[in-house]
Amino acid sequence: MITLAALQMKSVPGDVAANLARIGLAAREAAAKGASLLVTPELGLTGYGAGDVIRDLAEPVDGALVQRLQTISAQAGIAIIAGFAEKAEGTVFNSAVYVDGDTAPVVYRKSNLYGDYERGLFTPAEPETVTFDHRGVRCGMLICYDVEFPENVRRLALAGVDAVLVPTALPAGYSGTFIADHMIQTRAFENQVFVAYINHCGADERFTFAGSSRIAAPDGSLLAGAASHGETLMVVTVNPSTFSVSKAENTYLTDLRIPA
Repeated sequence: MITLAALQMKSVPGDVAANLARIGLAAREAAAKGASLLVTPELGLTGYGAGDVIRDLAEPVDGALVQRLQTISAQAGIAIIAGFAEKAEGTVFNSAVYVDGDTAPVVYRKSNLYGDYERGLFTPAEPETVTFDHRGVRCGMLICYDVEFPENVRRLALAGVDAVLVPTALPAGYSGTFIADHMIQTRAFENQVFVAYINHCGADERFTFAGSSRIAAPDGSLLAGAASHGETLMVVTVNPSTFSVSKAENTYLTDLRIPA
């Protein structure tokens, strides 16, 4: 069992220092409320709509940016997941990093890039099953559009995760509303996992965001939900054993038949 915090955040495009400071403030607030893990949005450290400057702000996982995030984590006493532009292998990936003090970071790279904007900035990663243990809860990471492909969540569920943590930059509009209000709870239910889907709010010069961050439970219920506007810090308990009845009744993973 863990206490999970999630920050629906209005990032400042191109201002890494301001975004780090905002995450640091949320980390201290979340830790004070008993949380051991804070999830923040996609590209929250650079701002999603910063444009070409994102490539200039890209850093390797062992660079100063992630080190600063580790310092925030250590000082606040809470692990953090944050989205950043990762410079690696001669290119730039849309990545999320899990840091827990000075332990080795865990990085996930987005495999399903969304639209011409992302494809013009990043290289798509090969689909990968990235998992880590956090205080006894097995977690996996995806980023935004990745979660809209059921195969990605199912792959993590088959790998034994309890929770799928998803930094996102969901735009406002009909599709965004449907995803937040229906798809996230469905992904949780059909895989019997927790799904935390954490978005930006407000607007930058390129995008208006849907807000509507969601944390769904394995039985499809909503543990927490943010409004379509405004920053929000959500704090919930993630306890897999609470949903043992749901897993016993909805045996999708054990009943799954895969063609030879």
